[in-house]
Amino acid sequence: MDERNDNFEFDFMPMGQAIKKARESRGMTREQLAVIVDRNPRHIQSIENEGKYPSIELFIQLITMFGVSVDEYIFPEKEVKKSSVRRRLDAELDKLNDKELSIVEATVSGLCKAKEPEE
Repeated sequence: MDERNDNFEFDFMPMGQAIKKARESRGMTREQLAVIVDRNPRHIQSIENEGKYPSIELFIQLITMFGVSVDEYIFPEKEVKKSSVRRRLDAELDKLNDKELSIVEATVSGLCKAKEPEE
C-alpha cells in the first residue's frame, strides 16, 4: 500500500523569518552567521528572506543555535507550549538579576494593565 503525498508543499518562509529574527536579536550579522556555518551569506539570505529550504544539517544547526521552536511552523493548528519568541525571552531573562527582573515584571504588568478594557 503506497500512499505517497507527492503534492506536499511546505512554506519555509515563516521559519526562515524566525531564524532571521533570532539571529538579529543576538546582534549577529548574516555575514557572521555565514562564517560560523561555513556557507555563503547569499545562501543564508535566501533561507531567511526567500523561503529556500536549507539542508537538514544546516536546518538543525540553525534552529539549535538560535533556539527556534519548529512545532509552531510545522504544526500550526496544534497548540504550542512555548513559541520561539517566548523561548528567546526566557533565555534573555535568565541573564538578569533580581533587580533587573523586577523592572521587567513592572513593565509587563503595565502592558497587561494597558490592554485591559476600561470599565
